Formats: sequence, structure tokens, C-alpha cells
Amino acid sequence: MSNFIDTCIFPVAGKGSRFYPVTKSVPKELLPVLAKPLIHYAVDEAVAASAKNLILITSENKPAIRHYFSENEKSHKKLKKLEATISDNNFIYINQEKQLGLGHAILQANDYVLSDAFGVILPDDFCLTTGDNVLQQMAKVYSKYPGHCIVGIEEVAKENIPNYGVISIESELAKNLYRLKGLVEKPEIEKAPSNLAVIGRYILTKDIFEIIKHTSKSVLGEIQITSALNILAQQGKVIAYKFTGERFDCGSVEGYVKANVRTLKNEQFF
Repeated sequence: MSNFIDTCIFPVAGKGSRFYPVTKSVPKELLPVLAKPLIHYAVDEAVAASAKNLILITSENKPAIRHYFSENEKSHKKLKKLEATISDNNFIYINQEKQLGLGHAILQANDYVLSDAFGVILPDDFCLTTGDNVLQQMAKVYSKYPGHCIVGIEEVAKENIPNYGVISIESELAKNLYRLKGLVEKPEIEKAPSNLAVIGRYILTKDIFEIIKHTSKSVLGEIQITSALNILAQQGKVIAYKFTGERFDCGSVEGYVKANVRTLKNEQFF
């Protein structure tokens, strides 16, 4: 079994309605933090973590994302790094006809994942780190626990707990590292098993595809990745890692503005 993460999935088919009217025509993943789009940061994170196969689960209404990662006839010095990323990696685009939850989005890549495990990055969750990025940190955890799914987590304020998938801990393996008993999707504050919430970073083992296929839909008709992870958690195969760094919810206008301000102060201008 290989511990090498060579594939990463980017679920980018959502409508981005919280950013209307701009996302009526501009994919939210192309909204820039300073001069660089969210999806570009996400791709750079995956490539830095050794992923070469980059699978974008998109929709027919978002051709601009594919166009962004296409080579230009006329180059510019500010595009050199992007052009190298495009030429050095394998971009795969899959059209998700209906958006039926994160589990459903990930399932679309079933036929394209050949490795034992793969990464998943949600570009909405913009992360700033010193040193290793979040997926690199998680890949190091996976190398110590091959055959396990790794989910990125962070502490959230009590009032925000109902907005997240929250973990239930079986045991603490090391500092900031936990074996999971399960996950609860958007629990009531009083019923939450912890204040540790899952963010948009995952390393998943390939066997999760079969589990997703047999996962029941929610009352909203969606297939949640939380449900599939719960099955693996019951088998002791899910580990949560509290990453080192800052996360900004760029799916919200407030979080997006904060990400721009913080990145400017951090002098990470593209």
C-alpha cells in the first residue's frame, strides 16, 4: 500500500448563492484573495503536497474555471508559475449535473482515482499556514496511519457549532490527533459531542467510494460525506487532525473579506 497522495479532488460545482449577484456569472472559486483566485490557492496547496492528478468536480455553468487553467498563447511574467502548474500536472474536469451533497460530488471521481488514498480540498476554506500547508500536514499524518481517512479539524465558537460537522472522539492518539468515534452533522449546541469541527480538508481512502454508493440520502436528498465517514469511524479508520494555521470561511462575505485583509498583512501577494 502506497502512502503517497498523488490525487486531489476539488468539489467546485456549487452555485455560490451567498455571493450573488457577482456569482451569477463569476464562479465563486474564481473570486480572488488579492490577485489570486481561491481555486488557484487550492490547486497550489495540493501540488505542494505532491498531488499531480487534479480532479475538478464542476458544472456546465462554470466554463471559466477550465479556461483559467488553460495555457495562454501570449505569456506574461506574472503567469509563469501558473503556466508551470498547468503543464506539469493532469487536470481532469467532471461535470456534476446535480449538486447532491459533498459525498455525491466526491463519488463522481470514482473512476479516476487509482491510488490507495486521495486528498479533497474545498476552496471555500482558505487556509494560511507557516511552513507546511494543511494538506501537507495531513499527508504526514496519513504516512503514520496508512489505510485511515484523515479529516482536518479546528475549534469553533459555541454559537457556530450548528454550522459544522462536529467530531466525537474515541481516543487521543497524540497532541492534536484523535481517533474518531463518529461525526455529527450540524448538531444542536446542547447535543454536540465536542467543539471540534471538520473543515474542508480530507484525505480519504479509496474504499469510501463503495460506502458512499450505499449511503442513504438526507431529508434534503443529499449524500453527505459525514455519513460515509461514520461507517469507517465505527471500524476505527478515521483520524482527526487539528491543523496548524488559520482558516477563513470564504463561502461567506465576512470571511472572504477577512481573508483578503489577513493575506495582505501576511504579504502573500501573488
